[in-house]
Amino acid sequence: MGNNTILYSKRTKVAEIIAADNDLLSILQRLGIRLGFGEITVDEMCRRYGLSTELFLIICNIYSKHDYTPYTGSLQQSDITHVTNYLLASHRYYKEVCFPQLHEKIHRLVEELDAVNRKLIDKFYDDYDSEINNHFMFEESIVFPYIEKLSAHSKENTTGFRISKFEENHSNVGEKLNDLKNIIIKYLPEEYSSPLRFEILKDIYDIEKDLQKHSLIENRLLVSLVQKIEKSYE
Repeated sequence: MGNNTILYSKRTKVAEIIAADNDLLSILQRLGIRLGFGEITVDEMCRRYGLSTELFLIICNIYSKHDYTPYTGSLQQSDITHVTNYLLASHRYYKEVCFPQLHEKIHRLVEELDAVNRKLIDKFYDDYDSEINNHFMFEESIVFPYIEKLSAHSKENTTGFRISKFEENHSNVGEKLNDLKNIIIKYLPEEYSSPLRFEILKDIYDIEKDLQKHSLIENRLLVSLVQKIEKSYE
């Protein structure tokens, strides 16, 4: 059973949220929220940027509190658009910031390795890169357009897709990333224990944790909201 204790409220100052958990800086970044917001509250910031205050707080609480289970009963149908916009912003953040930085560091690392280990690292990273991009592509080309149709009160669904299919087949995109992490920790020879190796591991752990939270938002928030609309069409 998840813990529903609210960590932040609409009256909490944005600066206080960041001071409490600096991991939330990435959420502000992907939502296009600029620093220099002074002493404004979460509610004031959300109104300034056209965001749903309640949804923003749910996302922050999911990121900050282990096993937090959001209550979605008071969210509106219009909040689904905010959820998908946030998830799309997260995709861009991963593809344009996180993964290019990780890829560049891994490229520098493999240049130091012997041919066998270079091939091993390259294969695991390439497999993961392909998997994560296929995951994002499926969501962006199938899942999100389906949700957009539902949100527009369109009952037409020529593909026969239902959000339960997404829920059932939601792949664990962190599994191959975990394999890559274990190779770097356990199996590369000791002579390759450079500062770069530790830096890459720190990046992998950060991405892994963020992707877990990303999946929670999809599984506990998005799926719940979409199922409500689907039921209204039955």
